[in-house]
Amino acid sequence: MTHFWASSGHLLLDREPGGGLRVTDDFIKAYLARPELLPPAEACEAERALHARLMETPQAEVPASAIAAIADEDARENWRFMLGWRDRLLAAPTLEAAYAGIIREGVSGIPPLFLDQLVHVIMRAALDEADDPFVTRAAECLFRPQRVTFHENTILLADAEMIEGHEADRHASPLLAMLGGPAATELDILKPANADRYWQRSDGFDMVLDLGGSPSGRAALGQALRHWIRQIHGFDVAIEPLETVTDADWRWFVGLDAEATAVGNALWQGKTVAAAEMARVLALFTLTLPADVPVLPAAKGKPIYLIMAMSGDNLLRLKPQNLVAGLPLARREMAN
Repeated sequence: MTHFWASSGHLLLDREPGGGLRVTDDFIKAYLARPELLPPAEACEAERALHARLMETPQAEVPASAIAAIADEDARENWRFMLGWRDRLLAAPTLEAAYAGIIREGVSGIPPLFLDQLVHVIMRAALDEADDPFVTRAAECLFRPQRVTFHENTILLADAEMIEGHEADRHASPLLAMLGGPAATELDILKPANADRYWQRSDGFDMVLDLGGSPSGRAALGQALRHWIRQIHGFDVAIEPLETVTDADWRWFVGLDAEATAVGNALWQGKTVAAAEMARVLALFTLTLPADVPVLPAAKGKPIYLIMAMSGDNLLRLKPQNLVAGLPLARREMAN
């Protein structure tokens, strides 16, 4: 087994016989160690006692009175959220089922960071037997925003946080800003010649994905999406990149992000989409479900199209939850 993404926390989880992830005390303790929940120096005794109790027994019942006794209002709100989050994760048979339930119930009020963390660790489980660094690097796009750069007739995806750091360095050095090329090109672009280095650097998120290179970054991303669907839904699909959609009778699409969903909805409604908005579309895919998976009548026997697009400021923020709630499944049962 290849070791990668230790930061996902997958080593803190147990596995169910079917391959799903089971929440453990250690996984909950990782949340309790977050800065938002560590009692600061000025914390009251009630907050300190609650934190100590949960670090000892992470799944302990916490009465409302224990939260009400905390002096700081922000701390009370943080604890209410955390305990509600903990209980939602523990109520489901697997972490995958918990994530799907959260998505279907609605994510209003949930910080995107928490959803991204779940995607990170679920995606890590999905790639447990991974041996292709291109697919694994592409999978980072599901839980880390990417900065898009058009360079030398290709499309480069670089981790947005890494790019922000490089751009900050440029502002500090006028000479570097004047002589340097696009910030993405200052990072290592993943290629066959350096692909083996990815595994040791996987938690740095500092390698650039060429969305049109060889092997094709789009094909790698399609495979990453395939692994995600299998881990969440329990069945395998076929996903292939497309250059364009020529099907005049397309029945179903899933936008992989908010921008793509807006474009797809406009096209579905027969509206004219401005050229600037169409130019933001970065990739198209066709998804084929297994023949034995029941689908809604509207999509039966027809391909499902996936659309991926960037925002106006060249940011790609995928929403893998759209592949939980957006597929035309007639039933919602999950293998995990």
